[in-house]
Amino acid sequence: MLSLKNLQKSYIDAGEKHTILNNVNLSIMPGDSISIQGASGSGKSTLLHLLAALDKPDSGEILLTSSRELSGTNNKMLKDPQTNTHDITQFTEKQADQYRQFKVGLIFQRFNLIDCITVMENIMLPAKITGNVQHEYIQNLLNALGIDRHINKLPNQLSGGEQQRVAIARGLSHQPPLLLADEPTGNLDGKNSDTVSKLLVDTCKKLNTSLVMVTHSEKVASLTQQQWYLNDGRLSQI
Repeated sequence: MLSLKNLQKSYIDAGEKHTILNNVNLSIMPGDSISIQGASGSGKSTLLHLLAALDKPDSGEILLTSSRELSGTNNKMLKDPQTNTHDITQFTEKQADQYRQFKVGLIFQRFNLIDCITVMENIMLPAKITGNVQHEYIQNLLNALGIDRHINKLPNQLSGGEQQRVAIARGLSHQPPLLLADEPTGNLDGKNSDTVSKLLVDTCKKLNTSLVMVTHSEKVASLTQQQWYLNDGRLSQI
């Protein structure tokens, strides 16, 4: 479980302070699917960066409760040793890397696949890095996403919709408890957007993986259990 408590984030532009996140609170339970909408520049991607420990807030906490200890995590970071709860905003760079490797899957709008290796090699990368290669699980993932017949192709031999399915499989290949998706259908046409977004939500539900997805599309957002809107730095449930 992740709990965001009183998150504040601002930046300085031309000598003026701009608040991008203002007292943001959110609880993410195992298996939850959450969409976040908002205007461009409203802080949606910033929020994902904080959840991925790619950036730090000015203040507030992001509490991770896990059944397993993160390798090398200093016990001084534990809020409650009995429940193994960490504040990821206090992670060192090494601890943040471990958190992303083992706890988080990432999906990007532009796919970010490696063109010179096959579809299967792209998908297997996170699993190999973490040492968590489960062949039966990955085969079931390929079947569920309808890309099993493409595993020996290069990414540039696939359509945009197929490449995004590969990106979803890669984000889930190491069985992370949390998947973060930043405009995952933003580069797809209407038909592919509908298909891929439904596959994404349904696959996470089957795996009991928590999904936090940033999107401009109300239609895509409606597929998730919870819909939130970010405006003037404040997050409110729709």
